[in-house]
Amino acid sequence: MSSIFTKIINGEIPSYKVAENENFYAFLDINPNAKGHTLVVPKKEVNKLFDLEESLYNELMSFSRQIGLAIEKCIPCNRVGMAVIGLEVPHVHVHLIPLKKMEDIQFKKKEKLEPEEFEAIAKKIAENL
Repeated sequence: MSSIFTKIINGEIPSYKVAENENFYAFLDINPNAKGHTLVVPKKEVNKLFDLEESLYNELMSFSRQIGLAIEKCIPCNRVGMAVIGLEVPHVHVHLIPLKKMEDIQFKKKEKLEPEEFEAIAKKIAENL
């Protein structure tokens, strides 16, 4: 059965897309730790990060870096944090989270955004790639 991320990639579930290429899809987390919290996922459905082929792993890190740099350009933050946890969805995904303080990466406090805010943020990040 396809993961929720595969369904998002295939357009079966809507998302606020930030960027996409042949191998990866980046979109805003709909339950974000902070404004601009973005998920980067490989289009190939693989459960664990270190089970990715080495070349795909390296490409994932490179693509995530590009997205992280774009986030830094347009979302006020001290830095963009990266987390790869992967327990909640069995599909590799990188969290890129704009951080103002350490607590912002702890997945305890969530931001509530309206659809228009998500759309504006996704557009702003995409324009900074």
